Amino acid sequence: MLGILKKVFGDGTQRHLNKYQKIVDQIEALEPDMQKLSDDQLREKTEEFKARLAKGESIDQILPEAFAVVREGSVRVLGMRPYPVQLLGGISLHEGNISEMKTGEGKTLVSTMPAYLNALTGKGVHIVTVNEYLARRDADEMGKLHRFLGLTVGLNLNSLSQEEKQEAYSADITYGTNNEFGFDYLRDNMVLYKEQMVQRPLHYAIIDEVDSILIDEARTPLIISGTAKKSASLYQTADTFVRTLTKDQDYTYDEKTKGVQLTEEGIEKAEKAFRIENLFDIGNVTLVHHINQALRAHASMHRDADYVVQDEEVVIVDSFTGRLMKGRRYSDGLHQAIEAKEGLKIQNESMTLATTTFQNYFRMYEKLSGMTGTAKTEEEEFRNIYNMQVIAIPTNRPIAREDRPDLIYKTMEGKFKAVVEDIAVRHEKGQPVLVGTVNVDTSELVSQMLKKKGIRHHVLNAKNHEKEAEIIEQAGQPGAVTIATNMAGRGTDIKLGEGVIELGGLSVIGTERHESRRIDNQLRGRSGRQGDPGITQFYLSMEDELMRRFGSDNMKSMMDRLGMDDDQPLESKLVTRAVESAQKRVEGNNFDARKTLLQYDDVLRQQRDVIYKQRFEVLDAENLREVVERMIRSSIERNVNAHMPKEALPEEWDYKGIVSYVEGNLLDEGEVTESAIKGKEPEEVVDIIVDAVKVKYDEKEAELTPEQMREFEKVIVLRAVDSKWMDHIDAMDQLRQGIHLRAYGQTDPLREYQMEGFAMFEAMIASIEEDVAKYVMKAQIRNNLERQKVAEGQAVNPKQGEGEQQKKKPYVKRQEIGRNDPCPCGSGKKFKQCHGQMS
Repeated sequence: MLGILKKVFGDGTQRHLNKYQKIVDQIEALEPDMQKLSDDQLREKTEEFKARLAKGESIDQILPEAFAVVREGSVRVLGMRPYPVQLLGGISLHEGNISEMKTGEGKTLVSTMPAYLNALTGKGVHIVTVNEYLARRDADEMGKLHRFLGLTVGLNLNSLSQEEKQEAYSADITYGTNNEFGFDYLRDNMVLYKEQMVQRPLHYAIIDEVDSILIDEARTPLIISGTAKKSASLYQTADTFVRTLTKDQDYTYDEKTKGVQLTEEGIEKAEKAFRIENLFDIGNVTLVHHINQALRAHASMHRDADYVVQDEEVVIVDSFTGRLMKGRRYSDGLHQAIEAKEGLKIQNESMTLATTTFQNYFRMYEKLSGMTGTAKTEEEEFRNIYNMQVIAIPTNRPIAREDRPDLIYKTMEGKFKAVVEDIAVRHEKGQPVLVGTVNVDTSELVSQMLKKKGIRHHVLNAKNHEKEAEIIEQAGQPGAVTIATNMAGRGTDIKLGEGVIELGGLSVIGTERHESRRIDNQLRGRSGRQGDPGITQFYLSMEDELMRRFGSDNMKSMMDRLGMDDDQPLESKLVTRAVESAQKRVEGNNFDARKTLLQYDDVLRQQRDVIYKQRFEVLDAENLREVVERMIRSSIERNVNAHMPKEALPEEWDYKGIVSYVEGNLLDEGEVTESAIKGKEPEEVVDIIVDAVKVKYDEKEAELTPEQMREFEKVIVLRAVDSKWMDHIDAMDQLRQGIHLRAYGQTDPLREYQMEGFAMFEAMIASIEEDVAKYVMKAQIRNNLERQKVAEGQAVNPKQGEGEQQKKKPYVKRQEIGRNDPCPCGSGKKFKQCHGQMS
């Protein structure tokens, strides 16, 4: 149906391009005028534009002139004149779209025009790249043009101090990596003084390699983690319990997903062992989490395969390379669960202090745009999640590259022999070859085979970005053979050496299909830049992972029936189509996974927005007394209503409990008595207590200077907010881990997560109010006027491992209160008759 609609109405790209072409014609028409201007006159245009914007002109109105100024500046400073197609790409970026431009079409230069135009507003423009080498390179090269035109340029690096970061962010245009921009946002919301914040409000971002950042890395959260000094006993208790369970009877293990689930019998055993009524009660979230991790440690993590024990420590084995990864730990309590399993000392667990996803970080910009060579296959995701259209920009010259049909071999051995033979033939005649592999193992295998043949080559595995870019730049020289994982060298152009065009251009050989068509297209796009010739060829085998996963058995038996041997490839459009449909299915699954992650993170995002907004207001406020009084009143109302419930008769109201609460949390003995509140309505009781609190507040304030009192309030509020919020992030994380089990009860896990997450958030707000009320009224002000961080955190590099292994998701052991224990509010009543009714 969608295909028919596209044929009738077009996919929207052409309509956009027609509109942009009219603006390009206006820019082109201004070129003679711009050429007449001296350098100083061209530079003065920047101030003229700013003045016009201040008088009410819109940036859309000055776009043709501003782009014409940048184009002329580019000719003079960089010696490059943007082509009309690059102007099209620039206009598309300004409108908040994704400009899909093939490799070698000059995306970096394209970004200078919308960056300049939007920087004129003075609100700042962020240009986001995948690594610091590219950020530094672009800030240096394109920065020359911006500085020539009178704008300031900043470079945001991980190594900068707070003052240097503030300077980088205050520039008109700031270059940096997605990680650093995201971490700075999280760190800004952990500072103790407003002056320590580095970012301005997020205005406009241009993301280079937008598919890599917003799609490939979208499943990896940004996390700032610290150490949680918590008891290790629960890990040992869970481990002891899990050892009593029997596979298939008490729990099931799925080899494919490595998922472990308790059966009904297992759940009953857990409830008996831990003497609880319902294992999946909200109060048992922590326990469920620990049992699950202990199960994973026993069922899916194998000693001497997934990890080894060395010097009384658990050391992870890298599943790709087989190397030991010292210093890295499984997160989310799995490492501690393995330590308990192996009878080792349990190390402190890391604790999540702040977290967000790239999806939610970048959606906070007023306007977002991006560039890449490959985005069309993920068009739906960009539109649904980021509200960005993908506009395919035509190439400056027609593509002359030849994309050959896939060659399919029966076995991997036959495939790799053919790959190496093809490389040898091309190398012999001097044609440069780029070999794309899906993983590190394959690149090492091809490298060994080439060594045996005596063919000199480079292997790239994305460890050293500067060397990587250098090697990729040289990959087009005569006779060069470069082996790279498909993602290596993104953002760097391969320019052809002398005489290579005559040899047929760069030859790209793919050793297997990636699960994403986009990454295959990215590899293809390395060849045939700017109308150069080139050739691309993918070699597949029936033993490749993608083929194995999607029913290649029939194909393999067909090859056997046809009597095809290992040296004989099958070239079939049918197989190519089957592979592409398999890729589409995997892409669909991955999209669903990212969408689910976002739906869950959206629950936390709404809460994060509330907390961060209020936290900033606390930092920004001159006087917090009104805020504190509001919190105290809210706390009093909650406690009064618990002791004087509307549904109870007045003679059943617990006045003694109210007085105990007041004396324990707010006032001194005798300041509010039972006789003063007896016979009053709940609202009147609240007013009596609030009035007494205000008197004491005034007395407290009279003992100090106004400055001391205001600072004291900030210290108390910040500490309460930060400690409770960090615990809450953790609790939400554990809730998320176990929520999928609710699906067995015919409930929607996401809806349950939203509802329980909201209830937990409200409980956290109440807890903050209780803490603030108690400490502001009860704490003696001596040397406690210094703001202190609740925990020291460090950014966890999202690229430091694969999948779940790198997420730092700890548990925080909370005090468990029995229903018959005294209520901790100090009322003297049993918990179940007091605050236990509210939980």
